[in-house]
Amino acid sequence: MTSIPPLPESAGRLSRRYTRTLPLTERWTLCALMLAFVTFYLLPLMTHGLWIPDETRYAQISQEMLLSGDWISPHFMGIRYFEKPIAGYWLIAIGQAVFGDNLFGVRIASALSTGLSVWLAYLIGRRFWNDPRKSFACALFYMSFGLIAGQAGYANLDPQFTFWVNLSLVALWFAIDSRTTRGRLGAWVLLGFACGLGFMTKGFLAWLLPVVIALPYMLWQRRQGELLRYGALAVAVAAAVCLPWVLAINHQEPDFWHFFFWNEHVRRFAADNAQHARPWWFYLPMLVVSSLPWAALLPTTFIQAWKSKRQPVFAFLLLWLLLPLGVFSVSSGKLPTYIMPCLLPLALLMGHAVTELLKQAQGKTIRFNGWLNVVIATSALIALLYLQATKEVYENTEMFSLSMVYIVLVGWIIANALQILRPLELWAMPALGIWLLVALLPAALPGQMVDSKMPDRFIAEHLDSLKQTTSLLSNDLGAASAVSWLVKRPQVDLYNVVGELKYGLDDPAMVSRKVTKEDVGQWMIEARKKGSVGVVMRINSVDEIQEVEQLPIDGQRYQRGNLQILIFPQSQP
Repeated sequence: MTSIPPLPESAGRLSRRYTRTLPLTERWTLCALMLAFVTFYLLPLMTHGLWIPDETRYAQISQEMLLSGDWISPHFMGIRYFEKPIAGYWLIAIGQAVFGDNLFGVRIASALSTGLSVWLAYLIGRRFWNDPRKSFACALFYMSFGLIAGQAGYANLDPQFTFWVNLSLVALWFAIDSRTTRGRLGAWVLLGFACGLGFMTKGFLAWLLPVVIALPYMLWQRRQGELLRYGALAVAVAAAVCLPWVLAINHQEPDFWHFFFWNEHVRRFAADNAQHARPWWFYLPMLVVSSLPWAALLPTTFIQAWKSKRQPVFAFLLLWLLLPLGVFSVSSGKLPTYIMPCLLPLALLMGHAVTELLKQAQGKTIRFNGWLNVVIATSALIALLYLQATKEVYENTEMFSLSMVYIVLVGWIIANALQILRPLELWAMPALGIWLLVALLPAALPGQMVDSKMPDRFIAEHLDSLKQTTSLLSNDLGAASAVSWLVKRPQVDLYNVVGELKYGLDDPAMVSRKVTKEDVGQWMIEARKKGSVGVVMRINSVDEIQEVEQLPIDGQRYQRGNLQILIFPQSQP
């Protein structure tokens, strides 16, 4: 391992020392990262509606915590929802408490979690190699991986969970690399704290991942005694972080752990009918796609890492990348975002590989990466021109949105063309292309996609009328949660739909929340006696057309795409 001078052991003290002693050029690079974070991560948070199903769900659950004061048991539109623990909802709720019930408040937890992971990439890169240019490259690669940048502006639990996993493994290396007992103790305590909050965000995986990396590494280094001594401290800290809520939820909802353990872990990991079932090799192409716009650098990155695998730093990073990837691959249930914890070690390995290429003035691989991105963007541009000419993806009233898509694609081409022309000086330009894409593209989608995937925009246009209703009904969970969040009322009854709320709706106390086609007529009669009724319908099939036909015909109707909003007045006594 490269020899580096002693560094302070506390991350906080380390950060303060950086502020005082950083060279001017390094300060400028950090300022550039901060400016990019604000410009491309924070500013676009308010520019597009909430995507269904995840964003509307997490916005509503977290808002409901604020409205009800129940910070122990998650509820989705007033119905028990035990698919995740509590900490992720806490952070989204805090965002809404601080910034308001708006798009920024809902998404800021994801953005800040990603920003902190970028900081961790810089911090541990500095610890590994004590090379500011290499640290900057590591942080830049991580910040510009397509999956990471895309999820930073998306209200989801994956960016939060990824940060806690990243923090636990960064702390693990600081513990391994520590030169003092005090520093080693502090790092193990931080590891336990991160594991505890990671567990409270998405579950037992937060404990598994550090173990599967620490165990083989410490055995290889013949430091298993140290692992047993200090690992017990980390376990104790993690337990202390979790225990108050674990006991509270067990007291308030005794069946939480049975459902959460068996359904969200055992069944998802091993069952043949697991949700989001994918083949074992699913994450291999996903790793390539997730690393865009740097995918062409992967072969060089892995070759250099493998050649250096006997060095402690590279052995640790390879374990960090490959073992979690193996764990995720053997699981039956898979989603692309699950591999986000694997991308920080990939960014670190790539940062090292590319800076070595730059030092040796070898620009061929970097130039090839630019060509690959130019081909991808040019193909996308030609495909868009063809589709617009033949199928009119964008209507005449959406020319501004279409222009933004062209700006994104042309910007991607220009950024990567600059990398092709001057690969050694402008090697970082593809980052600008991906940042333009994640900042502008969600706000430039065609109207039909916005109406389908972001129902809150259409619902917000009729918010005053919906707020005046006494009862709300919807046949779509995404639309129902959007209505609930916008009107700040958890009570939205569900019309002929169950979906992910099956467990909560099986509670006998929730029988009144389920409305079938057979009893919707009587439900409407009773609801209209109490006041006006608002109904939000998604109509994509014959069954859903029949659902609409079961409703009264005297209401006001508004339609956009496959969504309908119906307002029925109170019936006369």
